[in-house]
Amino acid sequence: MYRKHKPAVKLQESDARAGGLDSTRQRLINSAGPVFAELGYYSSTVREICKRADANVAAVNYHFKDKLGLYAEVLNQGARAAHIEQMSAALDQTGSPEDILRGVIRARVQGLRENASPNWYLRIFAHELAEPTPAMSRLIKTVSLPIYERLLELISKIIGLPPHHETTRLCTHSVMGQILFYVFKGPFLSRRSPGIKMTPQRLDRIANHIADFSLAYLREMARKPSTAKLARSR
Repeated sequence: MYRKHKPAVKLQESDARAGGLDSTRQRLINSAGPVFAELGYYSSTVREICKRADANVAAVNYHFKDKLGLYAEVLNQGARAAHIEQMSAALDQTGSPEDILRGVIRARVQGLRENASPNWYLRIFAHELAEPTPAMSRLIKTVSLPIYERLLELISKIIGLPPHHETTRLCTHSVMGQILFYVFKGPFLSRRSPGIKMTPQRLDRIANHIADFSLAYLREMARKPSTAKLARSR
């Protein structure tokens, strides 16, 4: 049985829960996403965001302290839409490493269903590649890296190599790469085959294919003599 972890990631929740998000606060987030996606963090202005949100410029300081705080919440919403918390919850499940990996893949792929992720998130990520921000660095450190480390540990259990062995890393990157193809090529696939909809049923088939494809190789790696010998010596 795979050892259950304490939850490794918890995305920051909104301050206002009782009656849903404050309408001004949510309007600011909804307006900020497209602005940051269009202009990038550094070229975006609080004035433009507030103009689109029909809010006073002081509202950003009131709800988020500053522009960076608003940007961080925009990134948090994008991460929640990408089912990051669902992936963490899947990693917390008990069961065989193979079953847990299948659940993690399914949790992430289901985040690709139509209208689940904001259409500005990938464009913000593209700006981050050119001009990194402290907010994205914090999100990666506190959210993405813990999940990555747990995936290394999970796959190491399957192939019988240490989590930070080069082969374990390569296998982990290969699994992640199959998912990221659909993350980044979603718009291309939609234009190439406009009749294909990313329904929950279709995404389940994609998730099962990625899991089957990945596990076939990982099981083969586990059967290799050098891997089996190392696993017995641990």
